[in-house]
Amino acid sequence: MSSSYRQPGVVLTDRHFTVPLDHDHPGGESIELYAREVVAAGKDPADLPWLLYLEGGPGFGARRFTGRGAWLGRAVEEYRILLLDQRGTGRSTPANRQTLPLRGTPQQQADYLAHFRADSIVRDCEAIRPGLTGGAPWTVLGQSFGGFCATHYLSTAPEGLATVLITGGLPALTAGADEVYRAAFPRIRRKNEAHYARYPMDVARARSVADYLAEHRPVLPGGLRLTPEAFQSLGLMLGSGDGSHQLHYLLEDPFVLTASGYELSEAFQAGVEAALSFAGHPLYALLHEAIYGQDPAQPTGWAAERVRAGFPEFAADKLLGTDRPLLFTGETVHPWHFETDPVLAPLKETAHLLADRTGWGPLYDPARLAANEVPVAAAVYHDDMYVDTAHSLETARAIRGLRTWVTDEFEHDGLRAGGPRVLDRLLGLVRGEV
Repeated sequence: MSSSYRQPGVVLTDRHFTVPLDHDHPGGESIELYAREVVAAGKDPADLPWLLYLEGGPGFGARRFTGRGAWLGRAVEEYRILLLDQRGTGRSTPANRQTLPLRGTPQQQADYLAHFRADSIVRDCEAIRPGLTGGAPWTVLGQSFGGFCATHYLSTAPEGLATVLITGGLPALTAGADEVYRAAFPRIRRKNEAHYARYPMDVARARSVADYLAEHRPVLPGGLRLTPEAFQSLGLMLGSGDGSHQLHYLLEDPFVLTASGYELSEAFQAGVEAALSFAGHPLYALLHEAIYGQDPAQPTGWAAERVRAGFPEFAADKLLGTDRPLLFTGETVHPWHFETDPVLAPLKETAHLLADRTGWGPLYDPARLAANEVPVAAAVYHDDMYVDTAHSLETARAIRGLRTWVTDEFEHDGLRAGGPRVLDRLLGLVRGEV
């Protein structure tokens, strides 16, 4: 049963769907999906084309907008929008440390989570599309991992697509996890260099925090063990438009003088824990490397950890006590995340089983993409920290008819930070207006 309500300028309707856990066995177990329909106020009775929004991740529910914020204001001018909480996220059937034990053993949990990649997400979309659109194809807007899903959609079910718009999410079609991370660490290093050039005072501040953590290994109020490596994970912030500034503000005053000497301030601890906790998106940690698994014979095997060993400048223990800058890391997940974060620790064995899993199938069909007939446009952000620009441009050349907008005006979050401009530009590209 759906319910509708209003925010400034829009009418929202809650939508609920039941889909198979395994689409190859539709008579088996089912899971629930949640999505929020958004339409401009006054247009809710109109027969509008649908736009499906696929959020980045993996593991994040669709963004919760207020009114006509960010790109949504442009979209509701002509579309009825569906903000889908992809399986396991948001208000869809959850998958986290509280619910996964219901699946049984860690092996059973890992087998369950193997159904949460882009291939299953796209089949979910195709399962719910006919009931919403009357069978008509819809426009898909994919941000980051949502763009990976959209590329899989083009590979497997292009008949369901009227148009595809991708922002910061053109994946490498054949690269495995190791290749993805070998390309990532030099980009992450460049983002660190740019941050320290902008805020040179942060060199000493970050190093002093790392030195303190190496000696004290504090446990933060929410239970997160703040090791030097965990602290380095704050580099995830450096891939967004204002992330460098937010990291600087977090590092401004990390210590406070107490009766026992200098300690990390409670404000700093709260800010760090909010930035590092996986409580709202555990699937990001569990499945992040699996989204790159395409060789049935090869496990991903903690690729980021393995590749990082080839970039010793990121080794925190080798920098302690020196005057060299501490390098923050980026969109990488490591085994120790499942030891330092209390929301991940109960899933440690499940995570290792996923890392060791074989049988991952290819996610993209280069031959079908080369014959593509769906209008596609993609925003590719120059030196995007999260998605390699060279990989994206190689994929753009491999998808017939795809038009790119390469820009250094935005970081990876351009769709959010750029308001209606990014969506407007992509629509102009697919329509031949620019």
